[in-house]
Amino acid sequence: MIDSGRFLRRNLQALPSSDSAVVHTPAENGMESFARLQVRLMLATLIVSAVATLFASFYFDLFVARSLLVGAVAGLFYLRLLARSVARLGGGSRQVGRFQLVVPIVLIVAAARLPQLDLLPAFVGFLLYKPALILQTVFDG
Repeated sequence: MIDSGRFLRRNLQALPSSDSAVVHTPAENGMESFARLQVRLMLATLIVSAVATLFASFYFDLFVARSLLVGAVAGLFYLRLLARSVARLGGGSRQVGRFQLVVPIVLIVAAARLPQLDLLPAFVGFLLYKPALILQTVFDG
């Protein structure tokens, strides 16, 4: 699997600036590129999640689709927290924070305790941000 933090850092450094007429500092160019990467990753994750949820609702039941959707929302939240943590790198922080690890833990505990959620579809939904990362790598690379 692709390490999400490493992927975001690598693409933050590798993306060129699209506006060469305006002079920016390297930090500004990097942050603008990183912001564009965040938007693309979130959009790709939303698309993959919507397709997977529609697929689950047609081929399985609404219980599975709802669990998958809850997991996908948790995955989006995780990806957002991870991106915020990566954005803080270089300021005063030297490593990616660990707070985002609370999201999958809460999802698993909630799915185990709530009868409205099924554990496996919720966890698969959470992992839907991974195919979006892979698609982004393929399209960029």
